[in-house]
Amino acid sequence: MESNFVSKPVLTIVVPCYNEEEVLPETITQLNKILKDMIQEGLITDNSTLLFVDDGSRDRTWSLIEQFHLANPCVTGLKLAKNAGHQNALLAGLMKAKAYSDCVVSIDADLQDDVQAIREFVIKFHEGYDIVYGVRQSRTTDTFFKRATAEGFYKLMIKMGVNIHNNHADFRLMSKRTLEELERFKEVNLFLRGIVPLLGFPSTKVHYDRKERFAGESKYPLKKMLGFAFDGITSFSITPIRFVTLMGFLLFVVSIGAAIYAIVGKLTGANVTGWTSLVLSVWFIGGVQLLALGLIGEYIGKIYKEVKQRPLFIIEKEVLAAANTNKAPLPVQQMETTTIGRLQ
Repeated sequence: MESNFVSKPVLTIVVPCYNEEEVLPETITQLNKILKDMIQEGLITDNSTLLFVDDGSRDRTWSLIEQFHLANPCVTGLKLAKNAGHQNALLAGLMKAKAYSDCVVSIDADLQDDVQAIREFVIKFHEGYDIVYGVRQSRTTDTFFKRATAEGFYKLMIKMGVNIHNNHADFRLMSKRTLEELERFKEVNLFLRGIVPLLGFPSTKVHYDRKERFAGESKYPLKKMLGFAFDGITSFSITPIRFVTLMGFLLFVVSIGAAIYAIVGKLTGANVTGWTSLVLSVWFIGGVQLLALGLIGEYIGKIYKEVKQRPLFIIEKEVLAAANTNKAPLPVQQMETTTIGRLQ
C-alpha cells in the first residue's frame, strides 16, 4: 500500500477529559513518554503534541492542563464552556487538531487503552492506512454483566445493518483527509463509532489488551451506557421503526383471529356477557401503542435536534503550542475563548 506521507507526520493525540484530576498527571506522563519515544525513533515530527479537551469538568482538570502546559509546551488544551458530552468533546479536539496535524489519535484519559498501541497506529499510518482502529483482544477485565451487554450491543448493531467494528470504542488514528471528510457530517446526534467507518478510506485494526482504570471512577455508569447504546441504534438504523410496523401487522392478524373466536363464542353462548367487547378493546393493544408512540417520539426528537442546528460545543479557553496558532499565545490567565461553533 502506498505511503501516506513524504516526510515525518505531525501527530496530535486528542484526549477528552471529564473530572479526571486523579488520573490526569499519570495520563500526561505516559502519553508524553510515548510521544517523545516516537519522535526519537523518527516516526513523527518534534512539534507533535497532546491535546486535552476539558468537557466542563467540575474539579481541577483544567488547572492541571494549564500547569502542565506551562512546564511542557507539547501539552495543549481546550476548555469547553459546559459539559457537551464525550462525543462532542472528542469532536471538538479532532476538529481543532485537524488544522495543524497530519494524523490524529483519540484516546480516553483513564489509561484503560494501551498507550503503547499508539506506536503501532503510526506505523500503520506510515504503511498507507488513513484509519487505524484500536480493537480489544478480549473483555476479561470487564464484569460478566458489562461483557454480556457490550457484546450484545455490538451484535445487535451489526444485525441492524450498522457498519461498526466489534470491541472498538474511540481509540483510533485518523489522517488529516479523513478528518476533513468527517467535518462534512453535520449531524447533531453524534455516534462516531458508526460515522468513521462510513468514510470509506483504507483502514486496518490494531489489537491490544485493555487494562483496569488507573485511578478515579468510570464516567459511564449503567444509565449512561444504556443511553449511549440507544442513541447509537436510533441514530444509525430505522430497524426499530420497521419492527414496530411488523409488530403492528402481526397484532392486526392476531386481533382478527381473536375477533372471530369472540364472535363464534358469542353466537354459541359460550361467553360471559361483556367478555367480547373487553377482548376486542383491551387485549394489549394499548401497551403496544404506547411503546410504538415512544419509539416514534424518539426519532422525532432526534429530528427536532437536527433541524435546530445548534452548536455541538462552545470553546471557552484554549492553550495551544505557539506553532499551532496564528499569533503569539496570550498568557494562560488572559486567554479567553474565541471559538463558538459546530465543526470548526
